[in-house]
Amino acid sequence: MKIILFQPQIPQNTGNIVRTCAVTGVELILVKPLGFSTSNRWLKRSGLDYWEGVNVTIIEDLYHYLEETPHPFYFYSSHATNLYTTPSYDPASILIFGSETQGLAPIFHTTWPEKFFTIPMQKKSRCLNLSNAVSIVVYEAWRQQRFVRDAFV
Repeated sequence: MKIILFQPQIPQNTGNIVRTCAVTGVELILVKPLGFSTSNRWLKRSGLDYWEGVNVTIIEDLYHYLEETPHPFYFYSSHATNLYTTPSYDPASILIFGSETQGLAPIFHTTWPEKFFTIPMQKKSRCLNLSNAVSIVVYEAWRQQRFVRDAFV
């Protein structure tokens, strides 16, 4: 399984997501432009020594990547209506999260509206912290796999 962060802005969030990837065996893809340097000390500090065990890739063009992939992919947005528990996740699923400040580009909403899901929140709430949202969805996907060790490796 893979997590894709579309143009992440906050290094501490990405570092925390690296830790989640490390303990669940999930790969991480970062889509440029990044709002930080990958040598940023806050990014490294929040990810601690987990960076060594995570396969991290940086790509330029998410749209092209998704057009080429044979794997199922899903977007997560506070503006979606279908719940994140709706998809039947498998070990090849790709979970895509938007930037903390801008979310996902409109092209994704118009091209793949049926692939958008949300995490329920109280009315008038803006959004969850990115690293918390990633954790919620990753663990739901892993739960559906019955927490099989190495299910996503």
